[in-house]
Amino acid sequence: MKQTLQLRISQHLALTPQLQQSIRLLQLSTLELHQELEQILSENPMLERVDDPLDHSVRLLADGAVSAPAPTPAPGDSSGPEAAAPAGSEPEGSLENGETPDSGGNDSEWSFDDVARTAKAPEDDDARPQLEAHEVTLREHLLEQMRLTVREARDRALVELIVDALDENGYLEEPLEEIHARLPEELGIELDELNVALKLVQSFEPSGVGARHASECLALQIRRMPKVPLVTRRRALQIVENHLTLFAQRDFNKLKKALDCDDEDLREAQYVIRRCNPHPGALYASGSSDYVVPDVIVKKAKNGWQVTLNHDVMPRLRVNAMYANILKQSKGDGSLGSQLQEAKWLIKNMRQRFDTILRVAQAIVDRQRNFFSHGAVAMRPLVLREIADTLGLHESTISRVTTQKYMLTPHGMFELKYFFGSHVATEAGGEASSTAIRALIKQLIGAEDPKNPFSDSKIADMLGEQGMVVARRTVAKYREALKIPPVNLRKSL
Repeated sequence: MKQTLQLRISQHLALTPQLQQSIRLLQLSTLELHQELEQILSENPMLERVDDPLDHSVRLLADGAVSAPAPTPAPGDSSGPEAAAPAGSEPEGSLENGETPDSGGNDSEWSFDDVARTAKAPEDDDARPQLEAHEVTLREHLLEQMRLTVREARDRALVELIVDALDENGYLEEPLEEIHARLPEELGIELDELNVALKLVQSFEPSGVGARHASECLALQIRRMPKVPLVTRRRALQIVENHLTLFAQRDFNKLKKALDCDDEDLREAQYVIRRCNPHPGALYASGSSDYVVPDVIVKKAKNGWQVTLNHDVMPRLRVNAMYANILKQSKGDGSLGSQLQEAKWLIKNMRQRFDTILRVAQAIVDRQRNFFSHGAVAMRPLVLREIADTLGLHESTISRVTTQKYMLTPHGMFELKYFFGSHVATEAGGEASSTAIRALIKQLIGAEDPKNPFSDSKIADMLGEQGMVVARRTVAKYREALKIPPVNLRKSL
């Protein structure tokens, strides 16, 4: 085959670096966005933050002098050098067309947003940061009680051995025989000594710690529970020690037959058991709470529901004026020039990100007005394509915007994807949102008689009476999604 050279002209779509950065910033959550921004700030000296948290700190200069923080301007004061230009405005002398500022240029033209800094009130106590108190762990709490009750060093070592074998819920999952087998023979420790140490641990607070299974944990707590009649205590112990499975399955008929008691006696024993904590060690767990910061906030206005951006999560960016002047004096250094262009791209893409989030959130609110007025039962079916067609965006863009972005509403905090859902047909030929169906199921179960709860088939029939055609298996799926137990576990005396 003969090799030849051919010249061909064709057109194809290509993702520019600026477009790639815009797509990446759009799909990031608020936390991921700030992490990405910190990395970019450390790599690009042309970019800086106006909302630096260290702006109000006292700094130590190179010559040893102390630099006091600059006074914070009032929200309406725009005379200072930190004044920000309104979003979308193009101040005079801007570098958008490639110009560089002069040495006396104003840095404010590079501000990312016009969010004013919030001045601290005079009564705010900002002299020293508040330090978080040390959280006492379960091990520390038990060892502290051991030091007050056990004097012999050998006994303390055995008790500490048992404490170290407890899990985070306070249970001793490893048998004492295995613990004893791991001990060196030269110590001469008998199995009875470990049993005594375990009994001592089980006498500590919280009540129920050191148990080897749930039945023993509940029994330890019932025995130490104050102001419980002897007959009721004995019946509750009999349930947790011999009939805990029947009690968990709420098979009250078999329980009454096994205990030879009536409904009132069983109800009293049930109340005692429910006062117990099956996970006593969980009270000392060191798990930290996770907080979600909303990206947009919905409020009621005169002309309807309005969406505003949460300015607390919007970083304020600008180009560093000192490096911009260096670029001007060097007459277009290659590295600084490319970093300046990257800084301009980032500022533009950040503005576009928040503007897109605001547009999508407002479009969602406009279509789900009934939800904000009446709650989840008034949610209407909504798909991504409907919002995409309204805003003239691609469906994948709407998917990126609604992922890990949160909206603060009068009904609580919701992810933007919460407002999208499939539809269920109605007898009238209309459509009902699956979210509204789940809300109705939750309402029906919340209003049921605990002694005679509704089955999934009964709930499906009740929804059919309201004109919603829902199968029994669909009701079961929605009920499990709401983490509502089945009918046999919802039954009470």
